[in-house]
Parts: sequence; structure tokens; C-alpha cells
Amino acid sequence: MTLTVEHTTMPVLGRLPIHSSRAEQVAHIAEVARQIRIQDLKLVHHAGAGHIGGDFSAIDILATLYGAVLDITPDTVTDHERDRFILSKGHVAGALYTTLAAFGFLPVEELATFLKPESALNGHPNRRKVAGVEANTGPLGHGLPVAVGHALSAKLDVSLRRTYVLVGDGELQEGSNWEAMMAASQYQLDRLTVIVDRNRLQQGATTKETNDLDPLPDKAMAFGFAVVEVNGHDHGELLDVLSAVPFRPGKPTFVIAHTHKGHPISFMSNNVAWHHRVPDAAEFRQALTELEAVGRPRYDREPS
Repeated sequence: MTLTVEHTTMPVLGRLPIHSSRAEQVAHIAEVARQIRIQDLKLVHHAGAGHIGGDFSAIDILATLYGAVLDITPDTVTDHERDRFILSKGHVAGALYTTLAAFGFLPVEELATFLKPESALNGHPNRRKVAGVEANTGPLGHGLPVAVGHALSAKLDVSLRRTYVLVGDGELQEGSNWEAMMAASQYQLDRLTVIVDRNRLQQGATTKETNDLDPLPDKAMAFGFAVVEVNGHDHGELLDVLSAVPFRPGKPTFVIAHTHKGHPISFMSNNVAWHHRVPDAAEFRQALTELEAVGRPRYDREPS
């Protein structure tokens, strides 16, 4: 199977106007997330590689951030005062690339180069090759420290720009994250938001079996963070929480987003086998059928 431009069929949905209602925003984000999943499924299947389980657990978070939260657009991608987003769990680059394409940061047809030799869209994001990527990530435990650096830079600049970083829960077994969190608390980086993709699975096992993180909320609070827990697949909850940070002045925010690896596909959801597995032809058809069966919203106005 070979990935070609014929497999890049996702529309560019963009963002709704700023004066749109919350209900309109939530409906739009839900549709964008559905379209991103359909396109990401095609990328992984036809490319024959990827991390579709982790992609699908993170897509609702990515769609909410780029769809209504982050102060960044394709026109402001180099603006010094833009918000920063760092994907620390860089192995789910396919979900990030597809999200960036959905919001106009890169041409949809460029997704056809995913994982091909010399492609800018390789298995881990590269800030020098892809507009909208803020940091090269892949080795786990690096993105959160980089995000702390961005947040500290903003504070030194007396800037209101925000920094968001998405980490995997298994990734939090890396000690570098906790060193960075101590620094974030020490410097009172309340414009920093750490989002944990809490799907409780990592390569080959559960996080509990590998190196248990619980009680994660208590640990984050002990490191000086304001902690919030959300349903990581509920676009309304995500929009409300991610738009409202900081929750406590002087404290960075730690959002635990409870998710399911492979969501919402029936045979993928909460199944550790889908960390790095590629759907075969029958699985691809079933997953596509499930995603296409999800209802599409109606808008009082068209996205911009």
C-alpha cells in the first residue's frame, strides 16, 4: 500500500468567527476532530506506519487547542507574541500534521508525503521543516522542559503569550519532566499549561504495570501546580478548561485529560495493541465506517 495525494481528502475547516457561540464552537471542534481522525486513519493505513492509538487519544485535545484556544493562525505563525504549543509526545506527529492541515498551516495535499524519504513530515515533528511546529520532539521527556523555557522567556519579556504542552502519561516516568515542573513552580510560570494525555497505556503495557503514576493529581499539586481533571474527549469540557487558564495566579496549570487510546474506534479503544499497530484493509474499512457514521453539525454561519 502506498500513500498518494488521492488519500488526502480532508477539507480545510479553519476556525469559526470569534463571536460564535460556545455551542457552535463545540460542534465545530467535534466535526474538525472527526475529519482529522478520518484523514489520520488514511495516512497511517496507506503509509503502513504510525501511532494511530496515541493519535486518536490526543486528537480532541489538538482540535480544541487549534480550533478555539491558541492565539495563533497561519498568518501569525512567526509572530513573537503568538501562543506556543509543544507536542512532547512527538511520536503522534501524524495527528499534529493532520491538525495543522485542517487549520491551514500546511497544504492538505502535503500529507501525502507522510513518512516518505526526505519528507518534511517524518515520524517526529521538526520545527525547521513544518510551519506551526515549535520544537523537535520524539525522545520522551524533552517537550515539557522546552515548554518551561518558552514560558520563562515570556515572563522575562513581560508578555501575555501562553505556552501549552501535551505530554503522554507514560512519558511522565521520565525524571526530566519533574525537574522542569520544579522550575515552573519556582518561577511561578502561570502562563504555562501542561496537558497530560491520560490514556493509562504505553508501549506494551499499562502505565500502572510499568511504573505507576498515581496519585498523579497529588504529585502535581506537591510540585506547585494548579490541577484540573477533564474528560479528554469532551470538547466542551476541554474548551472551557483550556480557555480559562491560569486557574491560580502564580501557579502553572496541570490538566489531566482522561482519554482512551484508539478512541472512538470500537476495536481500538483502550487496546494497548494499537500503540504502534497499522490497521489492515478490513480494519481500515471498519474504522472508516464508524467515523463516517458520526453525525455532522449544522452551522448558523460558515467557518472562516
